[in-house]
Amino acid sequence: MKWIDIPPVWLLLAVVFTWWIAQLQPDAWRLGGPVMQLLGGLLVGGGVVLIVLAAIEMRKQRTTIIPHLEADQLVTTGIFSRSRNPIYLGDALVLAGLALRWEVPIALLLVPLFVGTITQRFIIPEENRLRVKFRADFARYCKKTRRWL
Repeated sequence: MKWIDIPPVWLLLAVVFTWWIAQLQPDAWRLGGPVMQLLGGLLVGGGVVLIVLAAIEMRKQRTTIIPHLEADQLVTTGIFSRSRNPIYLGDALVLAGLALRWEVPIALLLVPLFVGTITQRFIIPEENRLRVKFRADFARYCKKTRRWL
């Protein structure tokens, strides 16, 4: 069952819940129009770009993208020079963007819940493994690069 405890599954659950809220929400509560559609699309697109850039950088460095596995390299280049967690940031942007595109701003409350869950279940354990394996290099990286932005 460990395969099910991966970030994409948590993102999928949050997206499905957002979609479900959109289906239940009365039309009278919808805020939106073209501005929200555009903003939502930009957030989704930006999130996907972050995820792809991070995956490419990790592949170039020949290290795993799977959170439960031990990293072979400490990736600090490319998009990782701006954020220690660009994939998770991308996930959060995708979730926020879909909430706006589907005109359910109340579902934006799921974003901090998703971020908190991801931080506790994946980021903190990943960072602990990196801290043990890469010691001073990881400490320098943390001082130089923020967790999210």
